[in-house]
Amino acid sequence: MKIGNGYTHLIRAALADFKRNKVRTLLTSLGILIGVLSVVMLIALGLGLKNYIEESFENMGANLVMIMPGSGFGGEGGGFSPAGMFGGIDFDEKDVNSLKRIANVEYIAPLYFKSTLIESKSEEELGYVMGSNVDLFDLMSVEVVAGELFSKSDNQARAKVAVLGYTLAENLFETPEDSVGEIIRFDDQRFKVIAAIEKTGDSEMDKSVVIPHKTTYGSMNPDKTFWTIYLGVDSEDDVAGVKAKAEEILAKRYEEDDFSVTEQSEILSTINSIFSIINGVLIAIGSISLLVGGIGIMNIMYASVTERTKEVGIRRAVGATEDDILKQFLTESVLLSFFGGAMGLILASLIVLGIRVFFPASINLTAVIIAFVVSSAIGIFFGVFPARRAAKLPPIEAIRYE
Repeated sequence: MKIGNGYTHLIRAALADFKRNKVRTLLTSLGILIGVLSVVMLIALGLGLKNYIEESFENMGANLVMIMPGSGFGGEGGGFSPAGMFGGIDFDEKDVNSLKRIANVEYIAPLYFKSTLIESKSEEELGYVMGSNVDLFDLMSVEVVAGELFSKSDNQARAKVAVLGYTLAENLFETPEDSVGEIIRFDDQRFKVIAAIEKTGDSEMDKSVVIPHKTTYGSMNPDKTFWTIYLGVDSEDDVAGVKAKAEEILAKRYEEDDFSVTEQSEILSTINSIFSIINGVLIAIGSISLLVGGIGIMNIMYASVTERTKEVGIRRAVGATEDDILKQFLTESVLLSFFGGAMGLILASLIVLGIRVFFPASINLTAVIIAFVVSSAIGIFFGVFPARRAAKLPPIEAIRYE
């Protein structure tokens, strides 16, 4: 009897064995399937979170300079430290007026920010209050769904008017369009809704009520301070100069560690660095499932060697070498891992397609390569031990095995 040594023969023989033992094949591949699914999904969700944050910043335009209290995004290790948690100061009108004099600054938007319960006639929703000026809408490139945004005169008059983010308007009223002209309440004050804006992709903006920043002066903001100040620059080429000038102006009033002036590109660079570390941790966590799946393959293949002892003896008796037997069982192990990896990748892709409607998760080439390389490597690594055991069986004893 002629023994085929080609890879085609080995694959056909392995597939034939899988057909004979469908349940065992499925259960053996299940461990790798779950492992690959875990790794790919964790990478996809990590990338989705990164995409979500990047989109939020990009919606504010490329030529943005952010002035924040404390170390902001510029602290040691690229961390973020909001005021009140890690020190820093609150900004005021004097800072805004000083920064207005910087050349090439097109927009300047001070921002008062707090979370609070916001009520309509029949609904209440936990959201955010943003006190700012009309420049904020230009910086965020917002589109109006209904109504008109408040004006500079509304700000000077401290008018009690409000612009609702899309999600907040949708939750408080039947539709964002229905919100215009209605009254909302928060902090024991009543405000008239004059506009609702399109979704921006920024969850805070979409769940916010934006009011003139001078309207916050009083019981809401008695110190007349701001948490942050945004500067919109004419050209990307001018961003570095504006940043340096802003630092120079603020350094005259505050200590160096009291504030941070950050370009948007620096923020995105910090985000990329953070998510590179996070993705590494997520892959390591998901790899535990792959390890468990590999051990499962090894156990099943050991059982298969015992079950097919007589078959191995007959193959050896008719001329198969130890190398032939080793290749046979190793091929089965690798194919089981490959099938499990492919099914895990397909399932992960379907899940990602489903959640992309709500969240920008994505599968990149790295995830695909990791899935197939790791699953195949596990098949080889954990398949070697049972395959060697099969190859080393003495032919006579194997034939006599019951």
